[in-house]
Amino acid sequence: MNQFAKSMAALAMCAASFATCTQASAQSWPSHIIKAVIPFGAGSATDVVPRAVFDRMSAELGQTIVVENRTGAGGSLGTAIVAHATPDGYTILAHSSALVIAPSLYPNLTYDVTKDLSSVLMLGSSVSVMIVPTSRPWKTVQEFLEAARAKDAVITFGSVGIGSATHIAAEKFRIAAGFKATHVPYRGGAEVITDIMGGRIDFYFCPLSTALPLIQDGRVRALVVSSPKRVADLPDVPSPVDIGLKNADSVSWFGVFMPSKTPRDIIDKFHAAGVKVLAEPEMQAKLKKLAVDPMPMTPAEMDVFVKQELGSNAALLKSVEIKH
Repeated sequence: MNQFAKSMAALAMCAASFATCTQASAQSWPSHIIKAVIPFGAGSATDVVPRAVFDRMSAELGQTIVVENRTGAGGSLGTAIVAHATPDGYTILAHSSALVIAPSLYPNLTYDVTKDLSSVLMLGSSVSVMIVPTSRPWKTVQEFLEAARAKDAVITFGSVGIGSATHIAAEKFRIAAGFKATHVPYRGGAEVITDIMGGRIDFYFCPLSTALPLIQDGRVRALVVSSPKRVADLPDVPSPVDIGLKNADSVSWFGVFMPSKTPRDIIDKFHAAGVKVLAEPEMQAKLKKLAVDPMPMTPAEMDVFVKQELGSNAALLKSVEIKH
């Protein structure tokens, strides 16, 4: 056998060995603790929702899923850790729709969402609701829009940061409704709510689960939800579609990702376990309390969805010149 033939034979043996090891690894997965990186702080929606699911999935998979909060740069620091991790299924990412916003805000990211991450499991979606101070005269969204569109109007809105889901929801609504407003970014939702109740800013697209008790207690007023349809918890509050606005709806979502070269068998195994857990009545009730709705997708469908979200958010941020 000549040298070339020997080299080719060696390569074939290595490939076969790698395939066998990978298959064996996928079949035995998980054999130890799984680390779930959440790129936002404890107590945030992106933290609370995955934790609720992971607690139950740990039992389903037979291994503990340990959460590690790695915050910074709009979630991109924690995302980078997973994007560059060993693709063995033991380091996963729990993220939100902020994943598809960051690339438009941070041009020098060390990862590519579509190339370095694989979609695994969609946990669900959540809507927000536009709340205003009770001290303002607007009782309906139509009254608000009439005031906001006035020639001498000075309108401000809050968010939990530039490019956040709360910021994007407000910008989409503002653009579709045709009025100008000044963005006031805050460090956290509690600060925004404090200033809404104090009448220091005019509106805020607040996560439904957070806003609902405030609305019910009469501390803030709800004018419009961000979803295409009305929500059961606020049946009298219209959606953008109800008032004739197009492309104004905005829904946040939560999902799980793994490094892109993770064996498909591992991704499929995690996905199947997640789908089973999400279908349980107890889990559905728990997520409903968090105002999270089912958003079932296969990993392949989720990959397509993420690409579409990346494109639409890039176009939106460019149109309003949002930069970090």
